[in-house]
Amino acid sequence: MLETSSRLLALLALMQSRPAWPGSELAERLNVSGRTIRNDVDRLRELGYPVEAVRGPAGYYRLGAGAKLPPLLLDDEEAVAVAIGLRAGRGVAGIEDSAARALTKLEQVLPNRLRRQVTALHQAMSEGPANTGSNVEDPVVDAAVLATIAAAVRDSELLRFDYTAPDREDDAPRRNDASAPFGDWPVLVEPYRLVSWERHWYLVARGPETGAWHTYRVDWLSLRMATGRRYTPVPFPGGDYTGFVLRDVATAGWKVHARITVFAPAEDVLARINATVGVVEAVDESTSVLVTGADSLELIAVYVGMLGFDVRVTEPPGLVEHFRVLSRRYARAVE
Repeated sequence: MLETSSRLLALLALMQSRPAWPGSELAERLNVSGRTIRNDVDRLRELGYPVEAVRGPAGYYRLGAGAKLPPLLLDDEEAVAVAIGLRAGRGVAGIEDSAARALTKLEQVLPNRLRRQVTALHQAMSEGPANTGSNVEDPVVDAAVLATIAAAVRDSELLRFDYTAPDREDDAPRRNDASAPFGDWPVLVEPYRLVSWERHWYLVARGPETGAWHTYRVDWLSLRMATGRRYTPVPFPGGDYTGFVLRDVATAGWKVHARITVFAPAEDVLARINATVGVVEAVDESTSVLVTGADSLELIAVYVGMLGFDVRVTEPPGLVEHFRVLSRRYARAVE
């Protein structure tokens, strides 16, 4: 039988592993009596851990939320996974420093065998640039902004923010409510889901007046004061938030958007691109249009060049000129 201190740690670890435990099951796991479990629960409460108890045939114990952070008890694989994840933590403003502090604390309490394993993995690994071949820096988002948006989603609270989307020649009005077209700020929305894709963060939200669903890039928005106003959530059509973001981003979520005529059937174009790269529209049996975008003209040119089909570029003007520059550059390369 475990000594009292070891048993308390084992009990705490069990209670952290799932939301609720019947007392009889805890007693069986720790090979003690139900009375011992009740006494140990009282000891945990005296130490400041908020253990909730529900009595009756379906009763259980649960570790509640409190002002004190209990010790985090991880098994060997979990500890190594957390340490590796913290070393790789990046992409959100300020997370690098926070991850470094958390990693230092974790490594101080890791057993020597695990610390050696984590160190060996770190020393044996190299990481390439996160944005290889791109002339656009990855956007960063303040962790506090993500936390605020997530809380609004959780609490079904209307969210208000300023939205600064880059100007586009082909922008069509997008409406948030009956009177404010997309581009007249501030924006008031019902927030539903945060989606992370390709090191970008997106908010899926619904206009409270029109019921229209939109995708907003989080690095383009600036939060205003909390509204304190609740809304009644409605089901998202189809339930696929991620798919909606990927489709919407192709036409509205980049700094540069383009319509490229491709001299190939739509099914052949779709076979060569990831569905998230853009939307393909059939023109006839041998021609299609690719609606795509990126955060720079150069990136779009790279995507189009990788298709392997003849194309015609007509918009936007900046992309047309960039293709002229590339054509002259490539021609000189073989002179």
